[in-house]
Amino acid sequence: MKQITLRAIEPEDLDLLYRIENDVELWNVGNTNVPYSRYLLHDYVANCKNDIYTDRQVRMMVENQAGEVVGVADLVNFDPANCRAEVGLIVLNSYRRQGYGTAMLHALADYAQRILHLHQLYAYVDCENKASLCLFEKAGYKVCAKIGDWLFDGAKYRDSVLIQYVFQKKCD
Repeated sequence: MKQITLRAIEPEDLDLLYRIENDVELWNVGNTNVPYSRYLLHDYVANCKNDIYTDRQVRMMVENQAGEVVGVADLVNFDPANCRAEVGLIVLNSYRRQGYGTAMLHALADYAQRILHLHQLYAYVDCENKASLCLFEKAGYKVCAKIGDWLFDGAKYRDSVLIQYVFQKKCD
């Protein structure tokens, strides 16, 4: 498996975040469908506490062994009462299909279980996004519900699946 590091967002990441957040092709696979200004992203980086309990999310840059940023990993919609969070991943185009997505899911799961003590992670995945479905299933996520007309791409509604990873309880 690829060796990666999850790290906090730094001001130097602003240009990359700007390109990612304003990439129209990514809008159909996430919850964003509006452009972000540099000012807004700068404000986010400057004011984010990077504390999932305060922000209800944590966004991390993902680096490979050479120190290159290969993507962004998010835990959002954190629900402390039910010990779960939604997963979001972006693997940069030049690093796709090289094992980084799988490594990111494993690193997020490790962080979520060991550090945050979460019970489960989940994601909503477009039924037509076969690559993402395969990636999550390969990492042990299970499809638990199909949701009709869940995502709108500006022209049509598409079905989605709720996919989750439930951590096994450790024996005492």
